[in-house]
Amino acid sequence: MNNVELAQTFEKIADLLEIKGEVIYITLAYRRAAESLRILGQEADTYRATQPLTSIPGIGKAIAEKITELLDTGKLGFLEKLEAEVPVSLLEILEVPDVGPKKVALFWKQASITSLNELEIAAQERQLRSLPGMGEKSEQRILEGIAALRRRSHRMTLGVARPIGLRWIEWLRAQPCVLQAEFAGSLRRWRSTIGDLDLVAACEDPSALMAAFTGHPDVERVLGQGENKSSIELKSGLKLQLWIQPAANFGSLLQYATGSKEHNVRLRELALKQGWSLSERGLTSPDGKLVSYPDEESLYQALGLLWITPELREDRGEIQAALAGKLPALLHTSALKAELHSHTTWSDGVSSIREMAEAARQRGLKVLAITDHSASLGIAGGLKAEDLLKQRVEIDQVQKELGSDILLLQGSEVEIKADGTLDHPDEVLARLDIVIASLHVSLRQPRKEITERLLKVMRNPHVDIIGHPSGRLLPNREGADLDMDAVLTSAKEHGLALEINANPARLDLDEVYARRAAEMGIPLTINTDAHSSTDLDLREYGVSVARRAWVEPEGVINAWPVEKITVWLKSRGRK
Repeated sequence: MNNVELAQTFEKIADLLEIKGEVIYITLAYRRAAESLRILGQEADTYRATQPLTSIPGIGKAIAEKITELLDTGKLGFLEKLEAEVPVSLLEILEVPDVGPKKVALFWKQASITSLNELEIAAQERQLRSLPGMGEKSEQRILEGIAALRRRSHRMTLGVARPIGLRWIEWLRAQPCVLQAEFAGSLRRWRSTIGDLDLVAACEDPSALMAAFTGHPDVERVLGQGENKSSIELKSGLKLQLWIQPAANFGSLLQYATGSKEHNVRLRELALKQGWSLSERGLTSPDGKLVSYPDEESLYQALGLLWITPELREDRGEIQAALAGKLPALLHTSALKAELHSHTTWSDGVSSIREMAEAARQRGLKVLAITDHSASLGIAGGLKAEDLLKQRVEIDQVQKELGSDILLLQGSEVEIKADGTLDHPDEVLARLDIVIASLHVSLRQPRKEITERLLKVMRNPHVDIIGHPSGRLLPNREGADLDMDAVLTSAKEHGLALEINANPARLDLDEVYARRAAEMGIPLTINTDAHSSTDLDLREYGVSVARRAWVEPEGVINAWPVEKITVWLKSRGRK
C-alpha cells in the first residue's frame, strides 16, 4: 500500500470510530497519523527500511503495528472487525452538511438507517422528526443538506475558488462599516483544492454586516447566524462562513480563521507554555486580561515568532523554524523570468507563436519555450518531425523581430507512450532546444509497470524535464500510482528537472514531493502549460505549490538568470 492508501485507511477508521462512539482522543490519533503519512514525502515501506515507523510524527507503537500489517498483507484485522460492527455505508451520510457522527449514530441505532438513500427516504416520509433531538425543521434541513451535497462536488480547484473569494472580498470591502476584509482558511493557505470559503472582516457594526451577508441575493439558505459568525449556502451549493471582530482584534481573527487546525493547535500550545490562552480575539492572561492584535505580525511577535506566511501553516515544522529564525526565503511570482512549457496554434493552443512571445515579453519574461505536443496524443495538429522543421523557421523569424528582449526556445512536450517509448526518435529530440516528456495516457497501469515506463524515459539523455509527473487532474482524477521514491532517485541521478505544473487543474508535482525533490537538490521548474497568452498568468498557482513546499528561488530554474538557464541546457547536451 502507498502512503495515500494508508492515510485513507486511517481516516476511514477515525470516521467509523466516531460513529461508534469512541473517545475523541483515539479518533484524533488516527487522523493525525493519516496526515503525517500524506506529507511524509517518502513511501512508508521505504521509510521503515532505514528508520522505525514510530519516528514519524503522530505514529505511536499501536498505529505503527497497523501500518506494518497493512504493508505486509494489504489488510488490517482491526478495520475488518470495525467494519463488521459499523456499516461502512454510514460514511456517506457524514458528507451531508451539518450531520456529524452523533447524528449518524442516532439514525443508525434508532432508525436502522445505513445509507444516504435510506436517510433521504426516511426524511421524505417524515420518519426522522420522531427521533430524539429531531423535529420537522431538522428533518427539512437534512433534505436540504442532501440536495446541496448532490449539487456540488466535494471540493473545487484553486482556480475556481480564488475568483469567487476575491469577488466576496470586493463585496465586503464595499460595505459601509467594513474597515478590513480578507479571505482565510484553506484558500488563503493556497491548498490545491478548497471545500468551503472562510471570510473575515473588521467592522464596528457587526449586526448590519451580518444582515447584509445573510441577505445577499446569491444566498440559498442561512446555515447559522450569530453576532460574530454566520454561515450561508449559495445557490451553487458552496458554503461560506464570515467572522467579524473589531479592528483591534483583526490580526488575531485572521490568524485563527486561516488555520490550519494543526498549526493553530501548535500555536495554542506555545501560548499556554508562555502563560497565555490564544483565541480569535487575541491573547488572554491568567487574570483575564485580553491583549488585542490588529495585525498577524504583532501576534506572532508576541509569541516570540517570526511571522509565518499562510502557505507554511500546516504544522510541518514551521513553528520550530520561526522560533529558530530559520524560515525559508520563499519564492515570489515576480522572480519567475522564464516559461518553459507552452503551446501554440501549431498544436492545441489558441495563440500564435508571435502572440505568445509578445505576451511573455509584456509580463517581463526573458525566456519562452514553445513546446507544442507531439503527434501520437491525438491532439489536433500534434507535430511530427517534419512539422518541427517548419515551426523552427517561424520561431527564428519571431525571434528576429523581437530582438534580444526575450529568448525563444523550440521544444516539444513529447508523449510517453504506453510501452514507455517516446513519440519522437532521439535524432529529432537532439535538434530541439528543450524536451519535456509527459504522461497523458494509460495512467491506470499497475504501479510497477507505469513506474518503469517513466524511469525508462528518464534514462533518455535527450529528456530535460518531466512534465506534470503524476498526470493528475483536480479535483476528481487521481494521478498515476507511481513509486515516487524511484522517480526522485532517477531524477537526481540523471540531472533531470521535475515540473510543478501551474495549471490549477494539475498543480503537479504536488507540495509533498516538491519539497522532497528540493531537499534532494533536484531542480524544479514552474510552468503554466499555457494554451493561450492569458494562461501565462497562472504562474502564481505554481508558485503557491513551491511556497507550500518550502522551496527557495535558487531551486527553481524559471527564477534563474537567462545565462544560468542556457548553461544548464548546454550541460544537458543542448546547443
